[in-house]
Amino acid sequence: MPADPHSQTPVDQTPARHPSASQMPASQISAGWGLTFAQDYWIDAWQRTILTLDTLRQRGNTSLERSKADAPHVLGFAFELVVDGRTLPRPVNYMLVRIVPPEGTRIDPGKRPFVVVDPRAGHGPGIGGMKHDSEIGVALAAGHACYFVGFLPEPQPEQTIEDVCTAEAHFLEVVARLHPDADGKPVTVGNCQAGWQIMMTAAIRPDLFGPILLAGSPLSYWAGVRGANPMRYLGGTMGGTWLTALSGDLGHGIFDGANLVANFEALNPANTYWQKPYGLYSKVDTEASRFLEFETWWGSPVLLNAKEMQWIADNLFVGNKLTSGEIHTSDGRRVDLRNIRSPIIVLCSHGDNITPPQQALGWITDLYEEDAEIVTNGQTIVYTLRQSIGHLGIFVSGKVATREHAELASCMEMIDLLPPGLYEAVITEVDDGTVHPELIHGRYLFRLEARSLDDIRALGNNDAEDTQRFATVARVSEINHGLYAAFARPAVQAIAGLRSADMARQTHPNRLRFAMFSDQNPAMAPVAALAESVRADRKPVAADNPLLAMEQMASSMITTWWEGYRVARDAMTEAAFVTAYGSPWLQAMVGLAAPNGSSQPHRRIERDLAREATAAHAEAELATRFEVGGLPEAVARAVIHVRLPQKTVDERGFSVLQALRKLQPANRRLGAGEVKALFRDQFLLLRLDEERAVAAIPRLLPDDAALRHKGWQAIHDVLHASGPPPEEGRKRLRRIAALFGVPSPDA
Repeated sequence: MPADPHSQTPVDQTPARHPSASQMPASQISAGWGLTFAQDYWIDAWQRTILTLDTLRQRGNTSLERSKADAPHVLGFAFELVVDGRTLPRPVNYMLVRIVPPEGTRIDPGKRPFVVVDPRAGHGPGIGGMKHDSEIGVALAAGHACYFVGFLPEPQPEQTIEDVCTAEAHFLEVVARLHPDADGKPVTVGNCQAGWQIMMTAAIRPDLFGPILLAGSPLSYWAGVRGANPMRYLGGTMGGTWLTALSGDLGHGIFDGANLVANFEALNPANTYWQKPYGLYSKVDTEASRFLEFETWWGSPVLLNAKEMQWIADNLFVGNKLTSGEIHTSDGRRVDLRNIRSPIIVLCSHGDNITPPQQALGWITDLYEEDAEIVTNGQTIVYTLRQSIGHLGIFVSGKVATREHAELASCMEMIDLLPPGLYEAVITEVDDGTVHPELIHGRYLFRLEARSLDDIRALGNNDAEDTQRFATVARVSEINHGLYAAFARPAVQAIAGLRSADMARQTHPNRLRFAMFSDQNPAMAPVAALAESVRADRKPVAADNPLLAMEQMASSMITTWWEGYRVARDAMTEAAFVTAYGSPWLQAMVGLAAPNGSSQPHRRIERDLAREATAAHAEAELATRFEVGGLPEAVARAVIHVRLPQKTVDERGFSVLQALRKLQPANRRLGAGEVKALFRDQFLLLRLDEERAVAAIPRLLPDDAALRHKGWQAIHDVLHASGPPPEEGRKRLRRIAALFGVPSPDA
């Protein structure tokens, strides 16, 4: 029989539970079962205890082995090293590797490559490609060459966040050179922390990037809603980032990533302290392998330079300076996210308690006040929202990989073709009523619907008073950090040495809990042999055993207690934060109260006069091009004009468009970049003066009636791929037919 992928035990050898009471004759129940249920339960409980201890023993041994490895990744694909970041002029502990396609996978050299960037947020490397149902897996399945940017557990001396951004830019240059025939620049995927990092790189070097996919990536760190998202209050409750500086000094210039992992685990104490260990204990026969797989990654925290972590805490977690344009490179360039020219796709979830939707999407309203500004700036932003997937599930879950990531990978060219604006990606399952299912990739329909900034605001955001509170935290943090640096740092650095720092890391609770169950602990010596004997004579208890029911009831009560504690703790934290940092006295003391007693206005990114002048010049130049072009411009303009009222487009129309493009001779076929520029310009012309743009279509058409009819047929096929247009669309289509000089579609 085949093996269960989540178990080390073959499916047909999984121990069977004892017969339940309902399956036994009444005589046996009264004579035997009723007298032995306690014995059956305690035998099962003892055996589960031994198997759980053995699983923890294996986990501890794995953790110790990985702590000695040079690159303890969990990447589930074969790979080849392309660039070692340690050899760069500004060395970093990042690597660029090429994923070796599994046997039978066909890579299309004409498709743009994917570059998946691993998050370095305290835990070990490789999570972005741990499973074959992953971002890497779906990109390979779609025929894209795939690369992975990972990291080593120890940083290079003196490396900075800017050095990492410089290295990532170099990696993308290398990937682009390796794929000269690709129809577009690389797609870059940033998971969690890697998201803000590649956004910074793209703001500095926008010329290197194709579409950018952000999965669970925080960019607006103060954002959130009352009654939820308690992690954003952490900087305030700690008095700012001085404790980050203290940790770095005690670590002899190294910040231990185990501290970040501990912060993540503290968000959900019920899961950390009960549900996860009890889940292993209660289902140890089937859950051990899955538990070990996850803990192999989770139990290998990495290190950061103290200066790196201090920069992150000061500028992002507490300072929230990325979306306000307050970050500058060492040579004076401002990191302005409005510089990014590539489509930006954001994948987030209401179930994510680390990067809630407000933090994943709030940067949009930080940068723009009106919808027109997004279009004027030429940015295309797409987001998709899940309801219940947790933070890690966004880039690890097989369900997300086979739906969101697979659809985004297959429709990336469609997204790249979108005109500037804000869109939501809506993914629905194909059913019997779906029109033209043959034009749909897989079993899900990918649809893009136009959205406004009000849709982002509706998710919830801070009011002016809350923004003032977070700004107060940032000021208090600067003061406390300055006081620490002036009065305490010299003494701490004099006391903290390399040996004491290493000892502190080894005895960190998040490492010690792994090591204490390993074979290094003499008390664990008999566990392995006992576990083997238990597996040889496993006696699971019946599912309806009353003591098992009592155990499960007790577990529910413990979970409820922990959840109640979390709710009370978070409510108290929020109340203390709001009260302390909302104090007008404190705000005045840190210089955040205006002389008239009113609060200062909401901090926004500064206007860029050079950018505005360039946009105005581009609009003036665009106004001269209403009658410039030929049949391709006329077709694109007509398609956009008819679709505009619907404010939605799906992959079926794009499939027809791609098929029509491939029918063109290779020497006359427009490249992907040319098609993108074509649709963008025609959209902007329609936005500038729709009536003038439509009226000018006849002057773009060739004299050849056959060519005009061919263009009309392309328009008809694209617009009917999703079914007949609505009444307004049919009205516009009739006008287009008249302009092309062909019979009305209703005739």
